[in-house]
Amino acid sequence: MTGYRGSGRDVFEYALVRVVPRIERGEMINAGVLVYCRAQSFVGARIHLDEARLRCLDERVDVEGVRAALRGYEGVCEGGERAGQAAGDDPGRRFRWLTAPRSTMVQPGPIHTGLTADPEAEVDRLLGLLVR
Repeated sequence: MTGYRGSGRDVFEYALVRVVPRIERGEMINAGVLVYCRAQSFVGARIHLDEARLRCLDERVDVEGVRAALRGYEGVCEGGERAGQAAGDDPGRRFRWLTAPRSTMVQPGPIHTGLTADPEAEVDRLLGLLVR
């Protein structure tokens, strides 16, 4: 699906990456955003971990473990060696894998949609709007 009624914009999907330090409490902070645009074969992630906010939810949280998990999201989006087994997958398949429900400390939120002419810029815009 390219463009939307001649608008020069393409449909994209996005999901927040959330950190839930204590699953049993259900409290979370947004720590990143994933964006996928099929028409432009684009998948990207931007991460921003507010360590002080995270420690407010759990002062004993393994911050380095959380950072490593968040880097994994970025690596899968970038493809190549950092993507591990997903390296050969197309962007859509990588996005679907990243947004599959998990019950771990770092997990994706629900998928939302929008229109964009520039999915790379959309990742930065959403990070500023929903995470920072």
